[in-house]
Amino acid sequence: MHVFEGTVTEASVRLADPGFVAQCAKRYTAVHGRPPGEAELRSWSESWPALVRVLVAAGLHDLHLLLEYELPGSSQRIDALLIGRRERRLVAVVIELKQWTFAAPHPVGAGMLMVGDREVLHPGRQVGGYVAYLNDWVPPELDLEVRGLAFLHNASAELTGHLSALAAGGPSAAFPLLGADDLPKDAEASLLAGRLHCADVEPADRQAVSDFLLAQHRPSASLLARVSDTIEGLDGFRLIGEQDKARQTIHRAIEAIDRGTHGHIVAVTGGPGTGKTAIAARVLGDLCLKEDANPRLLSPSGTLTQQLTRAVGERAKGLITTLTTTLPRGLSKDSSIILLDEAHRARTDPLRRNSEFPDLFTRLIRDCAALVLFLDERQIVRPSEGTTLDELRRLARARGYTFAHIDLTTQFRCGGSRTYLDWIDALLTEDGQAPAWQGTDYDLTIAATPAELEDWVTTHHHAGRSARITAGFCWSWDSPPTPPLTPEVSIPWTDETGDHLWQRPWNSGAGGILAGTDTPGRAFWATDQGGHQQIGCVYTAQGMEYDYSAVILGDDITWTPTGWQARPKESRDPALQGLSPRQYLRYALNTYRVLATRGTRGTRLYSTDAPTQQRLRQLLTGATRDLSAAR
Repeated sequence: MHVFEGTVTEASVRLADPGFVAQCAKRYTAVHGRPPGEAELRSWSESWPALVRVLVAAGLHDLHLLLEYELPGSSQRIDALLIGRRERRLVAVVIELKQWTFAAPHPVGAGMLMVGDREVLHPGRQVGGYVAYLNDWVPPELDLEVRGLAFLHNASAELTGHLSALAAGGPSAAFPLLGADDLPKDAEASLLAGRLHCADVEPADRQAVSDFLLAQHRPSASLLARVSDTIEGLDGFRLIGEQDKARQTIHRAIEAIDRGTHGHIVAVTGGPGTGKTAIAARVLGDLCLKEDANPRLLSPSGTLTQQLTRAVGERAKGLITTLTTTLPRGLSKDSSIILLDEAHRARTDPLRRNSEFPDLFTRLIRDCAALVLFLDERQIVRPSEGTTLDELRRLARARGYTFAHIDLTTQFRCGGSRTYLDWIDALLTEDGQAPAWQGTDYDLTIAATPAELEDWVTTHHHAGRSARITAGFCWSWDSPPTPPLTPEVSIPWTDETGDHLWQRPWNSGAGGILAGTDTPGRAFWATDQGGHQQIGCVYTAQGMEYDYSAVILGDDITWTPTGWQARPKESRDPALQGLSPRQYLRYALNTYRVLATRGTRGTRLYSTDAPTQQRLRQLLTGATRDLSAAR
């Protein structure tokens, strides 16, 4: 996908039309189902003319130009892509456009910069990633040579020199950073073309450009081999027992495809910690070893896909991606196998759709040979999300696909304690009729105050164990994405020493690995240094695990003698606004079940509602504390 395709001369003519950017925005909206943001529109309006003026001055009139080119198999976009020929080879020049007048080194993140309060990649690193990605995904028969550069059209020579110095000695140094002084208006065309990496590039005929755009982009054999080798070497993706049985069931569908039989749906169900993600990653590694492979591992959870991508390697982008409402490109109906982890989080709009089955799933299975879904119906936390095993079975029957189901029951989280999983499941049902906790194989009890929760987490953190605090979405979340974060989770309480107020910030909303010193970005809050100092929510905790989990139940659910009562007005989650108490209760109970099943070794519970706190105290009287200390 791209918003403009034509020669440099054609782009120059179109840019003279005041409505050109609006036309491009309309095309973008038609493809993505949402309009581009205001900042993006401003960037187009300011950066495109600056680039095209330079390309014209360099005499590159007949080279082909693509604006906002979407990388195959990915939702990431290259600002501009020039296409031409050198001798008989097709050449693509990646151009990253920046309006920056200032950038500072990131205080912690290597390869990162701070532009105002935004954490961004160094442009050389960004270009290098795009170049590597195209090399990994463009079919070898196109014989494509990929080059790249960044054009900072507002940057001073001092700034581009500073940024170049930061990249010196690393792989990003191969991609020049050009400012206005590097491409002066009065320079010879040959000088400009050389600095743009185009001195030896000639126009490509339309057929060659069309071949590039229409090519069935797919992961290269070398990329697949690297991803498979990496997964093979990661202990976290090794399978045992029924996990391996699930893998073999999936392989039966793969073998049927190899025999020429297409159209398979496999559903893998299981509670928290049963290994669904490990199976998905392991099967991806298996698929990467197959000849002519073209698999994808998708998840609606950006947190999970970013964590998986970091584990497997940045080169796995495109193979491992976040599923929204836009489907991955480059799939093959004959050979592609899609692994959809956290399928219960998929945007299926069950309350609003007109069709019997989720449009998202029918489109996915239409474009691939097999769809493997990993789900837990009790982890559906939004009314716009979710599917059920029954729905998937009916979809397969209606479409004439084979259907297989594997249910995972063995628990590998919460210390492997089936007792704890059964207890928390009983507690967080509508009637809440859980027995008094009698377990001895999991560290569970109640915290008297939020300060006690924090002390418990801090103690484990100092002992080298991972520990986090999470809470229901019952407090505002208006902090900026980067520090200083506002302490919005605010809980007053009174004891024999007087009145107290405990306040802590939510996790950062920043999209990168780091939001600031000792403050991880949202996708890495559960795993990275400093996350124990912020409060996580279901959207940053789901799919993750840590040793010790402290959970704050907010005033959105309260205990009564007849069971749980929902108070949706206490929620600050925009996704749950306008629900009736009965509708809200299902999602709230599922949310707290997710939060209470993240800890592999222990959990502490605390409620801001006094009757609920008293109920938890009754159930947990005599509970075993700090089993880990005795191990």
